Amino acid sequence: MHPMDRRKFVGGGVAIVTLAMPSSTRAELAEIGSSAVGMKLSREELVARLVRAGEVEVSGAPPEEIASYFDTKKFRFHGPGGFETDYHGLQEYFASVRAAFDDRSIRRGIMVVEGNTVACQTWIEGRFVREFTMSPAGPIGPNGQKVTWNLINLFVFDDNARLIEEFVQTDYRSFLTQLGAEGK
Repeated sequence: MHPMDRRKFVGGGVAIVTLAMPSSTRAELAEIGSSAVGMKLSREELVARLVRAGEVEVSGAPPEEIASYFDTKKFRFHGPGGFETDYHGLQEYFASVRAAFDDRSIRRGIMVVEGNTVACQTWIEGRFVREFTMSPAGPIGPNGQKVTWNLINLFVFDDNARLIEEFVQTDYRSFLTQLGAEGK
């Protein structure tokens, strides 16, 4: 496939993802998107900001540095299975990840930017060496194995390039298998 053809396909993929969302989610994204018309960051700057936000979150940078990438009062997280939280809930989750996993890293794959919305592939990896208190199945003891979260994310930024919304899809069955909790 020619690289330009792939870009056209990826762009079309975002339209498919958007159309596959519940109408209430599409309406929320449209409302959020219309409030961010004045955003002045280029596509490259927005992507760089998203990449760095993931790096500081996974590595455990100082809280004020992590917070600088979010509108901490408005941020909402929408995860698999109807899981919903705010900025503080997301910070609690990542604190549990940092406590349970060593050698953590994050990589971003294909990224598609439309206005203030970024869709991307994400892989978070780490070695499972201590209890993971916030796994999808509750607390799970370590197995010493390398674990990879495979995620598809939609991120929405405000007009100050702060994250205000994140939608995540992932395969929990595969994730729990890697954690050694297949039957949970």
